[in-house]
Amino acid sequence: MSLPKSIGFPRMLLEAGEKRVFLPDFIQRMAALDVRVVIEEGYGSRSGFDKADYRQGNIRVSFGSRQDAFDQDVVLILRSPDDDFQRMKPGTILISMLHYPTHPTRVPLFQDLGLKTISLDSIVKDNDIRLVENMKAVAWNGLEVAFGLLEEIWPGLVRPDQQPIQALLLGTGMVGRHAVDAAVHLGNIERNNKHIEQGGPGATCKAVGRNLTGHKEEMIALLKDTDILIDATQRRKPSEPVIPNKWIKHLPDHAILLDLSVDPYIPEADPPVVRGIEGLPKGDLDKFVFHPDDPDWEKTIAPGVPTKHRRTAVTCYSWPGFHPEACMIHYAQQLDPMMPILFGKGYDGLSLEGDYFERALYRATLKAWEDQLAENIIWNGDKSYSE
Repeated sequence: MSLPKSIGFPRMLLEAGEKRVFLPDFIQRMAALDVRVVIEEGYGSRSGFDKADYRQGNIRVSFGSRQDAFDQDVVLILRSPDDDFQRMKPGTILISMLHYPTHPTRVPLFQDLGLKTISLDSIVKDNDIRLVENMKAVAWNGLEVAFGLLEEIWPGLVRPDQQPIQALLLGTGMVGRHAVDAAVHLGNIERNNKHIEQGGPGATCKAVGRNLTGHKEEMIALLKDTDILIDATQRRKPSEPVIPNKWIKHLPDHAILLDLSVDPYIPEADPPVVRGIEGLPKGDLDKFVFHPDDPDWEKTIAPGVPTKHRRTAVTCYSWPGFHPEACMIHYAQQLDPMMPILFGKGYDGLSLEGDYFERALYRATLKAWEDQLAENIIWNGDKSYSE
């Protein structure tokens, strides 16, 4: 069994607003593991970093082409490099947010290419809680935008009837719990403090789970008085929406649809994958607000998905990316104890018999996912939220 001797850091060639990169301190910690570090030219330039910031005179750190970065034994990139899978040679260890449960069409491609993958969103503790996540940022950043939109129509966030703003939360997992906190604080601590000082009516947040979302009449009654509808669900059946499009018509005209789960549309999957709130567009860091008459609404939606009933939608594939540097410090701290294990044991050496972090890494491997599928184990937990 050969151990990996190098790691590559390609750029994320996505929307202009995506500025997240691993920071120089983390790169130096990788080099300290006695491995070669190859960084794609231009890495970090959107955030003001240059080669000197990353190299710091370290002979183990070098820059190269995009292909050079993908040629290394290990490739680490936050968001899945869907257009670059073919660049990697068989046996490459790809570490990224791969979302096995909600992107099932990726799995056979990894198998065909011979890639050894580790999905960051599937690195979990022994109690099935994610170790690499930024759920708090997902919830707070999304609610900050949603309340900001309401404030544009209700100055001071005061409803015309002087009642508290009503948020309805779907799902009470890790993101949902942070969403409750963010909702009752108006998505922003400074905004909330000002609201309190001015004697504002505040906000409430009702949370519902699977035992209620399937009851149509009860859900419609809740929707009729909802100002912000928040999707933070982790669905057992991603082929079925939680809120069918025809239910949207029961929301008030001013209501905001806030998407924190950011599940994809994959019509070619069997069964197809749809979004929790049916007919919702898919936003990114460049565009995350869609008004009902937005001409871009249909562009990110699979053909045949109903979109007749609309409200202003707030949706972003990468909510933590709103504050890129803080986000990447957070992820790096979570990865720090695991990277020495990967380079010390290698991909094939990872086992459920190992220590705490080794077990967590093993659960995120493609082979572990394949074993679960073979045993028909349902994958639960908070593993498909925005990175």
